[in-house]
Amino acid sequence: MAQSALAAPEASHSLWGLFMQAGFVVKLVMIGLLAASVWTWAIIIDKTMRYGRFRRQLNNFENNFWSGQSLEDLYHTLSDRKTNGMGALFVAAMREWKKSFEKGARSPMGLQSRIEKAMDVTLAREMDDLESRLGFLATVGSAAPFVGLFGTVIGIMTSFQAIAASKQTNLAVVAPGIAEALLATAIGLVAAIPAVIAYNKLSADAGKLGLRLESFADEFSAILSRQIDERSASAR
Repeated sequence: MAQSALAAPEASHSLWGLFMQAGFVVKLVMIGLLAASVWTWAIIIDKTMRYGRFRRQLNNFENNFWSGQSLEDLYHTLSDRKTNGMGALFVAAMREWKKSFEKGARSPMGLQSRIEKAMDVTLAREMDDLESRLGFLATVGSAAPFVGLFGTVIGIMTSFQAIAASKQTNLAVVAPGIAEALLATAIGLVAAIPAVIAYNKLSADAGKLGLRLESFADEFSAILSRQIDERSASAR
């Protein structure tokens, strides 16, 4: 009997016990923060894997592009596939190139402008895909501590109301309610800290990948510009 009486308070002070004893609003705050934390880790894992695949695709495409293979052969290889990254930029530029010459385009400046516009649109689409859902990490990183603090304030207010009603102010009465309330702040920090770190890291990685795409777009635009000049000179 004595052992069971001692075990009950210990179980009630576990994390699960503190959660179950918390008020309705504090429980909602904790559940929301836990859900945000789970979704945060899902985004972190997905983005880390996706950025790794994206880098490998960029490396493979650069090897094929600079291997000496003709642009026409590379275009025919990639045009029927679902491409992304540099491959998407290349296909968009080559498609505009071929359409313009099939329709007998006579303005080199107009053709160059259309090719650059096609690559800009594709580049913006690729960057949107790379940076998608990063905003959620930023939101969780900035808002989660305050949401947890809100739960803590509500919990402490409820505890003080219970203390006033019971007219008991000893530590054994005050401590459990305050511990329940502080658990909300702890969960808020658990959600926010990984979100902030991951947002900074993934944003930097997305920026580096975007710079590689922009560099390729500039290089390929210069290559096509030289070919346009050569064709214009030979047509005279």
